[in-house]
Amino acid sequence: MTENTKELNVAYFSMEIALENDIKTYSGGLGVLAGDILKSAADLRIEMAGVTLLSREGYFKQQLNEFGKQVELVDSDYDFSKLQKLTNEIEITIGNDKVKVGVWLYLIKGKNEFTVPVYLLDTDIIGNSDEYRSLTNRLYGGDKETRLLQEIILGRAGVRILKDLGYVIKKFHINEGHGSFVMIEHFLNSDKPEIQDKINEVREKCIFTTHTPIRMGHDVFPLSLVLKYQEDFPSQLPGLIENESLNMTKLALYFSKFINGVALSHSKTSSQMFPNYLINTVTNGVHSITWTSPEFQKLYDKHIPNWRNSSLSLRNVFIVPLEEIWLAHQEAKRVLLEFVQREKKIKLEPDIFTIGLARRFTPYKRLTLLFSDMERLVKINKEIGKIQIICAGKAHPKDEAGKELIKEIYQFQKKYQKEIKIVFLENYNMDLAKLLVSGVDLWLNTPLPPNEASGTSGMKAAHNGVPQLSTWDGWWREGYIRSKTGWSIRGDEIDEKAGDINFRDALSLYRLLEQEILPRYYHSPDNWREIMRFTIGVNASFFNTERVLSQYIQEAYL
Repeated sequence: MTENTKELNVAYFSMEIALENDIKTYSGGLGVLAGDILKSAADLRIEMAGVTLLSREGYFKQQLNEFGKQVELVDSDYDFSKLQKLTNEIEITIGNDKVKVGVWLYLIKGKNEFTVPVYLLDTDIIGNSDEYRSLTNRLYGGDKETRLLQEIILGRAGVRILKDLGYVIKKFHINEGHGSFVMIEHFLNSDKPEIQDKINEVREKCIFTTHTPIRMGHDVFPLSLVLKYQEDFPSQLPGLIENESLNMTKLALYFSKFINGVALSHSKTSSQMFPNYLINTVTNGVHSITWTSPEFQKLYDKHIPNWRNSSLSLRNVFIVPLEEIWLAHQEAKRVLLEFVQREKKIKLEPDIFTIGLARRFTPYKRLTLLFSDMERLVKINKEIGKIQIICAGKAHPKDEAGKELIKEIYQFQKKYQKEIKIVFLENYNMDLAKLLVSGVDLWLNTPLPPNEASGTSGMKAAHNGVPQLSTWDGWWREGYIRSKTGWSIRGDEIDEKAGDINFRDALSLYRLLEQEILPRYYHSPDNWREIMRFTIGVNASFFNTERVLSQYIQEAYL
């Protein structure tokens, strides 16, 4: 150790890290989780740093045209004033070229002024060719080759930047397979004489979190493409290459001592997918202060003053009067409905039951399940209790099926606007998510099991007393207590002869709305408010990143 070296317990690598709404380094849940974990590290005063790409053009800005078709625009509202450009610069070999990589700094400020640095890698440097200068511009942009090059930059250049900054790092935590080249950098620079010793040395340093229960969701590159750009890649290692391809998830599994899924059910699914590895469980959470609305922050400050220091203390919410919980919720709902009227010129009513659903639009998440039988939904709205629905979410630019689902909802909105109000809010981002999870009355989540890794939106809603209606998958298998924290859509509750699982799940959803949810909301207000309070006390107090990080410290980092 020299005077210039700095000890760091954990370096956390993620292709996306959500820091603030106007720093465009995220596309969805993976990045939000990464940001929330690092925020909790700052709160808990843990010597930790994040590493990601600059993504100066963001993911994309979403607009819908007059037909409901998603249009992708460059997200140019990046606030560079919140970043500091550092002078550090390293060089990495890609193919026959030397590529320079610079770095920007963002500081996450926790409690008591403790900060956690996040380093954003940038290849837009004089001396690099245009091909390389644009590498760190667009999050998940370009073709398969671009994706591979971005992952080489994240992993290998990320390790070198940290070394150049003077860090000595105990553990490297890889969030999803995108950062797996971290392991290759360590392996190739190991001074151990034997190959197995090199592998073991890397494994001692590395932790891997997998998020993807769908085989198609894992990055797989042809070995020929990998060797084209990284001729030193150790393709001779036994068991690393299959069918002349490199699976980035398997690369991370191969070189990690501690591996975890992000919910009990997801770890089970991942163990079936990768049976040769021990996959532990650290169920996801959210950063409590970030995702608690101003209205509920004020309420907790009044009754549970220690909640900012300990998310677990939210279990003491049972001392909070039900009427005060309801008033805080109605104020958060007013803020959301005013936003809807301002943005979409649609007036929603504060006394009408409001359902929120927002995810990435792709078929297996089934965001149109609620609209499977519009006649039934309109009948429920007319005869059981009034409903209004707020939707949001982006489809990946290359996911045409996902884009069609957005168009479907847009068309339902137009066709049934006199019978039931449906609103689609464009350009789903962190700020919009904060309004939604606190302002709706029910959070709806409908992925096709077992495709949900975890899901965190319902956890955010729980911090604001909003119960969830979800399929029996992901974190909900741990957070669900019937009629206490919400409701579960289960296809097996309906006669197997009733049709396929989508049909059965839709029937279950409608039955729950008709028989349990709407009657309780409209006719048993104290019971509904008790559910809100129970949701906070049970789910918000546990499903938070303070608990997540504490679990990582105990099981992986130490």
